[in-house]
Order: sequence, then C-alpha cells, then structure tokens
Amino acid sequence: MSAIIIDGKAFAAGLRERLTGAVAAFGASVGTAPGLAVVLVGEDPASQVYVRSKAKQTVEIGMRSIEHKLPASVSQRDLEDLVRRLNADDAVDGILVQLPLPPGLDATPVIALIDPFKDVDGLTDASAGRLASGRAGLVPCTPLGAMMLINSVLPDIAGAEAVVVGRSNLVGKPIAQLLLQQNATVTIAHSRTRDLAAVCRRADILVAAVGRPEMLGADHVKDGAVVIDVGINRIPAPDLGEGKTRLVGDVAFDAVVGKARAITPVPGGVGPMTIACLLRNTLTAARLRRGLADTAV
Repeated sequence: MSAIIIDGKAFAAGLRERLTGAVAAFGASVGTAPGLAVVLVGEDPASQVYVRSKAKQTVEIGMRSIEHKLPASVSQRDLEDLVRRLNADDAVDGILVQLPLPPGLDATPVIALIDPFKDVDGLTDASAGRLASGRAGLVPCTPLGAMMLINSVLPDIAGAEAVVVGRSNLVGKPIAQLLLQQNATVTIAHSRTRDLAAVCRRADILVAAVGRPEMLGADHVKDGAVVIDVGINRIPAPDLGEGKTRLVGDVAFDAVVGKARAITPVPGGVGPMTIACLLRNTLTAARLRRGLADTAV
C-alpha cells in the first residue's frame, strides 16, 4: 500500500487563494475589508515569528492587519483594557491574543473577555459551547484545518469510526465535536487509555494530538486508515550536526506510512492550515457581525 501524503501546505495555499476572492467580494459589498487584530505581549522569538507570518498572510489576501505589541511588563489590567477596546472597535472583526503570555500574566481572564463574535481563535467558553451544541460559531483553527484535510480524502465520513488521541480543549475535544457533526462514531483516547494500541486500531480515522514525539507507531494503525498527525515536537537530531534538532509529529511517520491510506506529514501537514483557518475565521466573523450568510470557502 502506498499512502496518500496529504499536503497541508498546498491545501492551505489553495484556501488562501479562495479567501482572496471572497475577501474582495466582501469588501465590494460592505465597503471595507475584514480587520484582524493580533495582540503580542513580550519578546518570545517563536511568537514573534508566528505573528509576523500571520500579519503577512493577512495583508496578502486583502485583509487589514492590526498589530498591538506590548512589553512583557504590561499589567494584567492594561492588557484586559486593550481587549475591551478591541471589542468595542467596529473596525476590528477578529481578535487574537498570542499565547503563551509572559510569566505573571493570566491568559484565562484575558481570553474570557474577548467578544465571542470576534473570537477567531475559538477559545472562549461561548465558542466552545456553540461547537459542543452544534450551533454556528467560530471553531479553533487547528481542528478546523485538520477537519478540512480529512474531508479532502474522505468527503463523506458518516458512520466511520474515528479515534482522537488527546483530550485538550485546543485540539482534541474540538476535533471530536467536528467529527461528530459529520456523523462519525468518535472515541476520545489519551495517554492513560487502557490498551491504547487496540483502541487506535479500530479507527478508520486516527487523529493524533497528544503532544508526545512519535508515540503512535505501526501497532496503533489499522490497514487503510486515514492518519492525521497534529503533533509538533522538536527532538535532538545529532545526525544533522551537534546541537541540531528536527520536527516530528505524534506519529512515527516512517513506520506508519506503509499501512495508512492517507497521512499528514510533520512538518507540512496540519501546521500550515492553522493560519489559513485563522484568516477564514476572520472572514466568517466579519460576515456574521454584519448579518451576512457565511458561505463556504
């Protein structure tokens, strides 16, 4: 068996191309482009790179990028006041507070303050509640992107058995809800699941989101399964030179690729979909805030 390697980078590029046209049509209709406000606190290098990439892609598809860079010394009150101002700013359609926040700042009350209609990261309790109850709302970006990749190889998953390894509020639980919405039979497993390999082998769709490098091997995968690896783990790579590292997923790719029907690589699988889905969510938020139908992109 030769597995389909699901190219998330190419899929994300196609999504951004479709969004470019949809954003132009939205602007022509309402007279303004959607605006995405990103709040970056502190000097974390990884966060800075990520925010720059978000800003670049936001502008490239015709949206407005609104950046707020705050020092790590900012007070909890001032950060929360900024979120309140962004909630009240009609030029802002989406609000994203880049996580993690520096030590001394509590992200929970900051996220809770975000207007659910501008919650393009899908992190507020209101967004989680809408997803759990099957109502329209803003879905966390990484699970949304992973679901798109699943549907790219399995357009109809009704009745399929899906196993999600990982129970986080960011990925595991939301993607389980998305799978349920498409009528899959869903099991949420985790590191303490008894006989995890046997549970995983039941899956027609196996989603790995546990955060442990190459935790799932060939013994965890049924022949012909679709394997979606959400994990991004950096491990030592002495073969590349002293002090070098490389990225791997939660799935042992080389061991599994021969058994799967389709599989996402790491890097280049689910990862590129996250920012593309953030942009999609921003357009969705802009439409919903103006009472417009959220047509699929």
